[in-house]
Amino acid sequence: MNSEKQSQRILILCTGNSCRSQMAQGFLQDMDPVLVVRSAGTESTGRLNPKAVEVMQEAGIDISHHQSEQVDKYLHEEWDHVITVCGGANENCPAFAGNVDKRHHIGFDDPTYAEGSPEFVDSEYRRVRDEIREAFRVFYEKHLQTRD
Repeated sequence: MNSEKQSQRILILCTGNSCRSQMAQGFLQDMDPVLVVRSAGTESTGRLNPKAVEVMQEAGIDISHHQSEQVDKYLHEEWDHVITVCGGANENCPAFAGNVDKRHHIGFDDPTYAEGSPEFVDSEYRRVRDEIREAFRVFYEKHLQTRD
């Protein structure tokens, strides 16, 4: 039996690639540094959401070095898993036309639309962050974790 771990390639897609997909990328990379994890969006601005960076830092994960990138950059690469994370009715998840083995959708609310007191907005970012952490932990255990 070959015990060498194969590096799987995962692409996480969202519309803006500034918040949810960045958080998911951070969590997956933290769970298993051997994974090749990228994120991209159809309408990426090139900037990360500062509140997403802040709440991930609270969780012990630094995503400040991530880049917000256009999905076109990854169309000609091969991916083991492509995961869309858009969730709201006002959003259209990007379709990925590239070479992918398995497609998944794990939707989350977009905390950038949260309105109210600063405390409420912060709590929404934390809620979505925690939902992403749990959903990607389950995804990792089901689809990516190597079993001996």
